Amino acid sequence: MEEFDLIVIGSGSGLDVASGLSRRGQKVAVIEPGRLGGTCLNRGCIPSKMLIHRADIAEEINNSEKFGIHASIEDIDFDDIIKEVNEEVHGDAENIEKGLNQSEQHTLYKQEARFVDEKTLELKDSGEKITSNKIVVAAGSRPFIPPVDGVEDVDYWTSKEALNPDSQPESIIMVGGGYISLELAHFYDAMGTEVTILERGNRVLNREDRDVSEKITDIAGDRYDLELGVSATQLSESDGKKKVVAEDSDGEELEFTADEILLATGRVPNSDSLEVEQAGIETTERGFIKTDEKMKTNVDGIYALGDIADNWMFKHSANHEGEIVFKNIVTGDQYNLDYPEMPHAVFTSPQIAGIGSTEQQLEENDAEYVSATYNYENTGMGGALKEKDGFVKVLADPQTREILGCHIIGPHASQQIHEVLVAMKAGSGTVDDIKDTIHIHPALNEVVQRAFNQI
Repeated sequence: MEEFDLIVIGSGSGLDVASGLSRRGQKVAVIEPGRLGGTCLNRGCIPSKMLIHRADIAEEINNSEKFGIHASIEDIDFDDIIKEVNEEVHGDAENIEKGLNQSEQHTLYKQEARFVDEKTLELKDSGEKITSNKIVVAAGSRPFIPPVDGVEDVDYWTSKEALNPDSQPESIIMVGGGYISLELAHFYDAMGTEVTILERGNRVLNREDRDVSEKITDIAGDRYDLELGVSATQLSESDGKKKVVAEDSDGEELEFTADEILLATGRVPNSDSLEVEQAGIETTERGFIKTDEKMKTNVDGIYALGDIADNWMFKHSANHEGEIVFKNIVTGDQYNLDYPEMPHAVFTSPQIAGIGSTEQQLEENDAEYVSATYNYENTGMGGALKEKDGFVKVLADPQTREILGCHIIGPHASQQIHEVLVAMKAGSGTVDDIKDTIHIHPALNEVVQRAFNQI
């Protein structure tokens, strides 16, 4: 049985830990049965945002008439777009694998593994066993497949297939109204596919602040065939078409037919396939690995990060966790996960971004707060963009003026949120950090300052 200084399971953000230790002369094993680079590079944020950028361009052209510019799209090379994006992604993954194979400090195992005891892993294909006193579990997550009747008999899509389809469907049904559906709906609609979204709740993106969720629900309802309050109960396929039978809140059955069905109903951690219980690693009821503020599990020397850990499911959070894990392995656990709040963004149209508590969370906790909202269209640049839907919403403590949350829907929301992040992390964390900062006129970020000016 071969012994390593470190074993990393997964090749996403866990690779940062592996690389850091290898540069210190440590002998590192990396276990990854799939393409190198993890979910983000291969099946998530990188290919999806490359596709979404093309959707943004198409949408801009289609909406150019409101600016007095009469332009139209002659054709969309859908197959070429998919091919180009995936070739670039696959090339990046191959370069990562090449780098690991050329490293004298790394050993790459391209197969699945499982724990057989506390510090030992068995490679499932070869039966080989490897061990280390330091193990980082960063094996990510996979799409959750709901137990709907007929699901085993239908060639459905998950986000993986939707990012690399064999051809463009004329129509698609998306089961679920979360961020995966909303982002992919933006892409496919802009490419000319007819999109239907089935959401069992009364709003899409219902984890966002209520005002943001209500606004994006209205926008999605205008743009797509949006069905709220319905739950898929059966899938079937015949004559080249796929059908979803759903039930509404009154128990009435509804039927929807399309070329493809996308199941976007959440994600589950890969802890089960690793058999982490054999190592004594504790998990939550949903299977996520429990970690403390140092990203340590209950087993000494074993850390977890990324989607598989019981924190956030963002690439930027996984990268931050990877930094903490690396520092703790090197220093003997001297660093804590110290980010006060974790920001996020949804790259639909319009973009959405948020940090901190939502208004409904503050209400549930009986917290005292004040709220203020400012619309994009009431700023110089927002008016120039003819932006009618966007706004910035601020939530703050009425006594201390601490920023409790900020939520944005509108152009460049994923960038607009960043001055709030800096204020909360490096500044005083109060609304005055934003109010007292000079903002360039008429730059778009005036809408952020003006929202904070209302507090």
